[in-house]
Amino acid sequence: MLSDACASLDVQSLFQRISQSERLPCSAGHGAAGAHLPFVGGGKQGHGKPEHFGAGNHSCQADFSCIIPDILSSPAIPGNIADIVELLKKISLLLSENVTRGKMQSYSRIANHILNSSIISNWAFVKDKNAGSMLLDSVNLFAGKLLLRNGSESIQEPFIATKGYSIHRNTSAKSFDFSMEFNSTGNITGHVVIPEDELLRLPRASKAISVAFPTLGAILESTQPEPAFVNGMVLSVSLPEELQSVLLTFEKLNKLEQAGAQCVGWHSAERRWDPAPCAVRAHTTSAVVCVCAHRRRSYRSFSILMAPAAPRSALLGYITQVGLGLSILSLLLCLLIEAVVWHHVTKTEITYMRHFCLVNIAASLLVADVLFILAAIVHNTTLNYQLCVAATFFLHFFYLALFFWMFTLGLLILYGLLLIFFKITRSVFLAAAFSIGYGCPLVISVLTVAITEPKNGYLRSGACWLNWYETKALLAFVVPALSIVVMNLIVVVVVVVKTGRSSVGEGFKSQDLSSMIRVSKNVALLTPLLGLTWGFGLATIIDSRSLAFHVVFALLNAFQGFFILLFGTLLDRKVLILNYMHIFYTLRNWSL
Repeated sequence: MLSDACASLDVQSLFQRISQSERLPCSAGHGAAGAHLPFVGGGKQGHGKPEHFGAGNHSCQADFSCIIPDILSSPAIPGNIADIVELLKKISLLLSENVTRGKMQSYSRIANHILNSSIISNWAFVKDKNAGSMLLDSVNLFAGKLLLRNGSESIQEPFIATKGYSIHRNTSAKSFDFSMEFNSTGNITGHVVIPEDELLRLPRASKAISVAFPTLGAILESTQPEPAFVNGMVLSVSLPEELQSVLLTFEKLNKLEQAGAQCVGWHSAERRWDPAPCAVRAHTTSAVVCVCAHRRRSYRSFSILMAPAAPRSALLGYITQVGLGLSILSLLLCLLIEAVVWHHVTKTEITYMRHFCLVNIAASLLVADVLFILAAIVHNTTLNYQLCVAATFFLHFFYLALFFWMFTLGLLILYGLLLIFFKITRSVFLAAAFSIGYGCPLVISVLTVAITEPKNGYLRSGACWLNWYETKALLAFVVPALSIVVMNLIVVVVVVVKTGRSSVGEGFKSQDLSSMIRVSKNVALLTPLLGLTWGFGLATIIDSRSLAFHVVFALLNAFQGFFILLFGTLLDRKVLILNYMHIFYTLRNWSL
């Protein structure tokens, strides 16, 4: 499921209810007809009954309280979330005059209903992906017009809190302290300080408003071009134009000792986190202090980002570049050698099938490696969306083809070991091999792009590769690849069991050594040919911050083409002898 627009709320009716009650005093002043004004509107009537506005509904004029029961009793499903965001936006734009404590309390209760930590996952299926940004802008606009009683105001809900103070140039440093529930396990804190030197800029008495959101960061983080996540509450401030900076302290949600932190401001026009207005003032294992520039039109909300779990290292880049270059050269040499000795090594059916699989594995990996480089060039230089889609499609197809041909080779090995007396013809083998090797990848690749691309969910932000954060399109590669790795691992186990048995006549002393040599040789030969090195990727998931795991994974897979040349071709005794003979005769004929 990509989105869910089903809703049980009639927000048009709810908005008309409070907007008509706002106009009630003016209507009543013109005659008796205004005393009982029936609800008339394009929306459905709440609970199927006509609404009457009179003395009984007069409280709506002061605090919007009449719509609270309907909203709080509705389930926070994606469709309702989208409608409530739209309702809050309309209230902020059209009914934000004289925002009293009562109105702010009702507004906060409505927002709190869709910010509850237990339903945050439902936001992933809201059709409008900018809904979180709209909610933030609406709350900031409405809260910024809050009227302060006796110089201060504080309105607290579990998942949204608003505080306001009167400020002037003679005020000492003013601070806003928040301690709020993030989930059922504990609280999270935030701290806003307006320095004294900033307050000296004020020409007159004014007000400062701050709003805290402990869960909103999880909603906004999916808009990031890179997979960084919000690691603290979102703190919004509404300050006079004269104030230029503010100090903010964020308690970390994830308190990993080596976790980096980046202070960021929410760019309301571009709807993204931007590090430009903020800088880290202090950083501990549990909290980050940021100094941020306040701009009413662009930067009013701030938080901290935690870097992706995968470590960034120049070493990984060098390994990938060198490995891909060597892999491409090795695969070209592998295909050249196979072409030279093809007629000599494919005289029997089983050797023909083996070398046919090997050639297709090498060809698929060669094309995939070249496309990998081209995809990076397309993204980094042209930034052409259609070219990026095409590059991703073929990259997906050929990497899948690599795995399915390795799966075909695994089935062939099982056939040779277990079905000794069952013979298949070359034509049957070719039909089955092409169906598995290229047919299955083609079906998966076409279905992936057909399902996700119409909704702009095929590509990920920041690379020409399959999307993960919005549509999980990457599963169309990960699931088949890891499934094949597991099945080929079973093939290796069968080979080890079959070939680990001692031959008749071997002495007891040499039995264990001979068995170990055979097992080690078979495992070394089959590991790169059957793609078992890709299984090491699971280690990078289990401990994603370990640079060692990422380096080993990069080494094993960037150099896979070299391993295929070494173990699939060069260590094949018959291929090696024939190749040497071919080189010898070629040199002799050239000398003659």
